[in-house]
Amino acid sequence: MQLMVLGLSHKTAPVQLRERFAIPEDRLPETADRVRAAGGAESFVVSTCNRTELYVACEEGVSDRIVEVLAELGDTRPGTVREHLYLHSGRDAVRHLFRVAASLDSLVVGEPQILGQLKAAYETCRDAGVTGPALNRATERAFAVAKRVRTQTGIGRSSVSVSSVAVDLAKNIFGTLDDKRAVLLGAGKMGELAARHLRQAGISELLVANRSIERAQKVAHALDGYPRSLTELPELLVQADIIIASTGARGYLVSKPEMKKALRQRKYRPIFFIDIAVPRNIDPALNRLDGVFVYDVDDLSEMATENLAARRREAEAAENMVAQEAERFLAELATDAVKPTIVELRQHAAALKQAEVEKALRKLQDLTPKQQKSVERMADGLLNTLLHSVMMELKRAATEPDGHRTVEAARRLFNLDAPAGDDEREQ
Repeated sequence: MQLMVLGLSHKTAPVQLRERFAIPEDRLPETADRVRAAGGAESFVVSTCNRTELYVACEEGVSDRIVEVLAELGDTRPGTVREHLYLHSGRDAVRHLFRVAASLDSLVVGEPQILGQLKAAYETCRDAGVTGPALNRATERAFAVAKRVRTQTGIGRSSVSVSSVAVDLAKNIFGTLDDKRAVLLGAGKMGELAARHLRQAGISELLVANRSIERAQKVAHALDGYPRSLTELPELLVQADIIIASTGARGYLVSKPEMKKALRQRKYRPIFFIDIAVPRNIDPALNRLDGVFVYDVDDLSEMATENLAARRREAEAAENMVAQEAERFLAELATDAVKPTIVELRQHAAALKQAEVEKALRKLQDLTPKQQKSVERMADGLLNTLLHSVMMELKRAATEPDGHRTVEAARRLFNLDAPAGDDEREQ
């Protein structure tokens, strides 16, 4: 039995192809069951916007049948989808699972969503009874490794999107956002995204100002905010703590004299401008005023790029951690696989030893009980000395790719698979 993962992702397939393989959450167990019918003993399925993956515990030689299952899901031929697939087995499959859980294989390295998506998919399939002990053990370990990566490295600490950087800056300026009011000027996509991030960060109130009140109402409704007309900008400069500028205006919407007047009315409370518009909506000269902070899209992009570089450095440490944990897990599996042989070998050797000790003691009937104990201890010592190197070699070989051959050789040499009572030793 080995672990295998077969799938396609943002690294191997364009979105036009990936969307054909999207599987609704309620159909994940059904899909995993089809994988089992194709030869997998256990399975669970993950499907997100960036990947569709089939995790399988199976014997060798079933991958072609599982490719056919995936091709059917996308209503395409196996040959068409095969060029976009990746197939990992054994050591590589375990490492891939651990990397996916730790967000090292994500489009944005360090993003936290994939771990939750992976957990939800696994739990759905586990509750449906299509997983099993091999996948359960590997997946639970992957979750533990992902948690360790997030707590012991900085892989997810630095924001790497313009919108997330803007929210981080707002938190740095104000400390908390739960009593702050934000205003979105215009309805550009990046502005809406930044406003949505502020909403998720707990902003108290959101106003949406647009030249078209109908457009303002539509966007405000989507963001759980309140519509305003762009003509109300002078009043909004007094009321707002954060202003996101994302209009198509050709000139600056706020002049330095206007901002000075608004500051007096604000009693010089700080105000933060997030200028995502191109051309810019906010005069950068406002930065020279005390309590006014203006960041344009280039400022935010530069910070996001710096954060991404820092995240990549942290990702190197995370990669090393994942590699070590994968090897440790594989070593545990290998040791577990060889344990039955070790137990059988000890029992077999102990039986031989006991028979020889009893035969010797029958011939040495004049020995005192103390001398008999000495004979038994000597036999135990010889047994342990002879078996020690064999046991160590079996455990070492268990971690090697062809370690099963060493185990098979040991079983043949010590006649472990012979029928009971079939020992050929001389009596």
